[in-house]
Amino acid sequence: MNSQPVAVFDSGLGGLTVLRALRQRLPQEDFFYFADTRFLPYGDRPETFLRERGVLIAEALARRGAKALVIACNTATAAAAEAIRASSALPIVAVEPGVKPAAALSKRGAIGVLATTRTLQSERFQRLVSTHAAHLRVVSQACPGLAETIEHAGPDSPEVAALLANFMAPLAEAETDVVVLGCTHYPWVAREIARYLPEGARLLDTGEPVARQLERLLLGKGVLGGGSGKLQLATSGNPATLMPVVRRLWGQSLPIEHWEPR
Repeated sequence: MNSQPVAVFDSGLGGLTVLRALRQRLPQEDFFYFADTRFLPYGDRPETFLRERGVLIAEALARRGAKALVIACNTATAAAAEAIRASSALPIVAVEPGVKPAAALSKRGAIGVLATTRTLQSERFQRLVSTHAAHLRVVSQACPGLAETIEHAGPDSPEVAALLANFMAPLAEAETDVVVLGCTHYPWVAREIARYLPEGARLLDTGEPVARQLERLLLGKGVLGGGSGKLQLATSGNPATLMPVVRRLWGQSLPIEHWEPR
């Protein structure tokens, strides 16, 4: 079983930021990355749909031969992680906004969270805040349209800049000194986000913590390693549409297959 791939899924290509961290820490693992772009953006989908879709994807990835699953999408985690864990025998690591470490790092008592509307409205996120940051000022900023604009127009595009100017205003006004990147797309624009923050402010994403957790999980299950660094990409949408986006974000062209979970 060691030689089987680790599956990673996201609604789109934001999870490539997580995938990069996974491959850096675990170079001897094979990975199968699934972008569910047929239903992008997840942030606009009903929670019931996301639960059912998440369970379907996990079951299909298990049948495909995955030895573990990384949910590289904060929205999918918020809506579906519990249902996926309840229905799947796969070891699972799920990303979620780093509210706990942000609360520990803040010196000014004000943290910001950038995420999709669905993530911020979820009970899971509300529990994170009440458990770890109830004593702080938490500026939760929904960023509708940002993830898909990063993909379609590019991180350096005027369209992304216009969205960030609007979304970052409340965080800049509150002088937040730690900002949680609560969507895996947002590390692509971390440099632009930092321009709106006080000098010395910290940005937190979840790629490296997720990679460490996956390593611990695979080691505990006795299935760490055994691969050769092979990477496969698949999408439920049109591979031809994704190829230039992958090239822009990943820095090189990668083959992409069409795959529909069933």
